[in-house]
Order: sequence, then C-alpha cells, then structure tokens
Amino acid sequence: MKKVGIIGGGPAGLTAAYLLAKSNVQVQLFEKDPIYLGGISRTETYKGYHFDIGGHRFFSKSKEVEDFWTEILADELLDRPRSSRIYYNNKFFSYPLVAFEALTKLGVIECFLCVLSYTKAKIFPIKKPKNFEEWVTNQFGKRLFSIFFKTYTEKVWGVPCTEISADWAAQRIKGLSLFSAVLNAFVKPKKKKSNKDGQKDKVIKTLIDSFRYPKKGPGMMWETCAKKCEAMGVMIKMNMSVDKVSLQSNGKWSFTFKNGQQSDEYDYIISSAPMRELIQSVRPLFPEKVMQAAKSLTYRDFLTVVLICKDNDVFSDNWIYIHDPSVKVGRIQNFKSWSPYMVPEPDHACYGLEYFCFEGDNLWTSSNEQLIELAKQEMVKIGLVQYSSVVDGYVVRQPKAYPVYDPNYKENLALIRDGLKSYPNLYLVGRNGMHKYNNQDHSMMTAMLASKNIIQGKEQYNLWDVNEDAEYHESGERAAESLANA
Repeated sequence: MKKVGIIGGGPAGLTAAYLLAKSNVQVQLFEKDPIYLGGISRTETYKGYHFDIGGHRFFSKSKEVEDFWTEILADELLDRPRSSRIYYNNKFFSYPLVAFEALTKLGVIECFLCVLSYTKAKIFPIKKPKNFEEWVTNQFGKRLFSIFFKTYTEKVWGVPCTEISADWAAQRIKGLSLFSAVLNAFVKPKKKKSNKDGQKDKVIKTLIDSFRYPKKGPGMMWETCAKKCEAMGVMIKMNMSVDKVSLQSNGKWSFTFKNGQQSDEYDYIISSAPMRELIQSVRPLFPEKVMQAAKSLTYRDFLTVVLICKDNDVFSDNWIYIHDPSVKVGRIQNFKSWSPYMVPEPDHACYGLEYFCFEGDNLWTSSNEQLIELAKQEMVKIGLVQYSSVVDGYVVRQPKAYPVYDPNYKENLALIRDGLKSYPNLYLVGRNGMHKYNNQDHSMMTAMLASKNIIQGKEQYNLWDVNEDAEYHESGERAAESLANA
C-alpha cells in the first residue's frame, strides 16, 4: 500500500488527505498549529464568537471543487448575498460599482476625467506592463488607478505599486475592466450553470453577487474534513513542526520534527509549508543557487483586530475596503453578515479590522491592548461605530499570509522548480507551498491533481499549471478540464 506524508493541515493538505484516503492510500498529516486546522482558512473563536482570518467565499468555477465542499458539509453551507463597499474620500462606494452612485459621489467632473483617462489608456497603452501600476492603468486609466487601487494595494503589500509584479494584478483581477464593471452596474449577470465539461461558464469572480459559506466559518469545513479523514484511517497530529524532510537512499522520504521525534517512511510527500522554509529543510541539500532563491522569497504578514460591539445596525456589508491613507486599517469584515451563526448574541456584532504588516515591524509587535485601541479609534473615525459601543476585543496574528510578487520572484521560482526535479515524489501544493497567490479553490486544485498523480502512479498532471498563467487563474479552465477527465 502506498504511504503519503502531508505537511500542513490547510485546504490543500486536507483535500489531499481526504481524496487519498478515499482511494485506500495510507496517509499521515502533520500540522504545526496546536489547536486549529485550516491554515489561513481556519476559524478562530473567542468567548463564543467565531471569526474568519481574512474572509473566505466558497465560490469556484471548478465543479470538482464545488462538489467537494458539498460532500463535506452538505446542508451546513449557507447561500449568502455578497455585499461590499469601498471607503474613499469620506464616502462609501458600493463594490461592484453602481454607476449612478459613483457618478453622484465622485461628481460629474471627476467621472468625466476618469473616462478621459481610461480612453487615453486604451489609445496609448503601456506596452508590456511590468508592474502593478502599469497593468491596472492599462485596464482602468491612471485616474481610476489612483482612486480605487493605489492606496489599498500599497497598504496590503507595504511597497509602492511600481515594485509589485504585473503578474499579481493579472492573476487577481483578470477579465475585469472599466467596461465590464460599468456593464455589471447596469445589467447584473445571470447565475451560470456548469457546462458539459464540468466548469462554470465565464463570470468574473470579483463581480459575483452571492456565494456559499459554512455556518460557523471556513474552519468548519476543514475541521469536518479532518474528522472524515480520521474516520477513514488518516492519522492527523497537531503541534508538529517539521524540521527536516529527508530523502533516503532507498527512495523513501521521512521527517524529523522540531521536538526531536522521527516520522515513518513515506513513498510520497505533499507539502503546503511555506516554500522558503521547505526548501531549507530538505536533505540532501539543494544546490546553493536554489537555496539562495528560496531565501529571497518574501511574504506579507497580517493581523486581525476583532471588535465585539453592541449592534446598532451601522452597516450590513460582508466587508469594506478602506482606501483612505489617514487610517492604517485595510479592510473591515462584518462576521455577522457572513453568517449570523458566527455571533452568539443577537444584539451584538463582531467586526474584524485587518492590518497588513511585516512580522517584527511596529504594528506586528504592538501589544494587543494597543492594537485594540487603534482599531476602536479608526472605526470611530470612519464612522462605523461609537467608541462606547465596543465591549471587547481580540487579536489574531497571521505570519506569511501573502506570498509577495516582487520583481525577482519569477526568476527565483524558476530556479526552485528546476531544482525540485531532482527530488522525486515531492509535491508542493497550496498558496505558500507553491508561492502563488492562490484562492482557496486553486489551492485545493493543486492538491487534487497531486492526489491523482499519486493514485495513478504517474506524473499525468502538472500542478504548476494551476495559476501558472494569468488567464488560467481567473478562468479555471485547464484544471477543471484535467479534473473532469481524470
């Protein structure tokens, strides 16, 4: 019987464990967190309140992924209306765009200038855009870039937009243009059904108006998945941080953990651990140029300040993007709007203020009390709560939340991918495992394809094709086809 060792109990790791176990493959999974499964898609709790780490919609163009979610949670998945806004210049704008509202709040002159800027960008586009600013300017014009993209993006990444690769923009907002946004403002697209190839007809993800969501947050999906895995014989161990991943002379793999324990031997390894850490841990060592490439990969970190407040029905959005440089908060989640089951007291609300930072900087190292006070003051400044309505607070820190697409990331990844060819049966999956800004469903797709390869005993599917190019990330076509035909 084949035996697989999995590093990481997030969406990718647990998807692989579940699918492999269903095919009678022996699986052992190790998660470094002592409490939570789900990785960045986990749900944490505080005094009965449940909160998401970033907000995770359950929507995919892959029928295989949608079917997986349904198989795990079934009736525990809610259909939720999407409601989000942008806060800019002391005003709230619906997102996706509502044309007449934007016209009123931006003003006729500003809207006219935005259209002129857009027209100029279409007539005189920047050839071969290299960075985020150039790519978005080509799509929307310089003026709309400055209004609706620049401030928020620089909050997220902590660097100027000119230092972010155009690949990130292409992968996250491919297919969205001023035309499609305005069209959506006037004519809402019909809900699409899956076509005969098992994928959904084209719809721009950023414009969808509903999604599914587990009653008590995304962690409910992965905790339930873990229980079903264990029922099929999967061994799941928490608080197990891998120190070394060793390829033995007999072709088998094994782990050494930071607590000194040794693992069994495995025929295959699946890892969703951050690529920078994983490459450093592999034995025998990678060539020095590969090691240096891995060390050069960077990440953006993230913290959520949770505020429990008396519910004054101030806003009902799922989340609000904060495009205001006068406050540090980048996005605000309303967990009661995601699911009323997340909040145990009906007369209270639970908000999550998201701050993007680097591990070790002033924001990251601030005390919880300082962060809660900052969040209270910024919520008051934005006009979303009264200071006296806040009754409690809590802080969650999330290291390595986002793999950074700096100007050299693609060259570094190419070196690492080439180096991995010398290490058979080692699969890297998921967002941090592959250093790709995947959505949850794309991370799951990489695990699904890895599982297919292991079950079939041959390298039939290339995991790197998932989100390998900008068009794929948004359309989901290539992996949907691979999964449907497997």
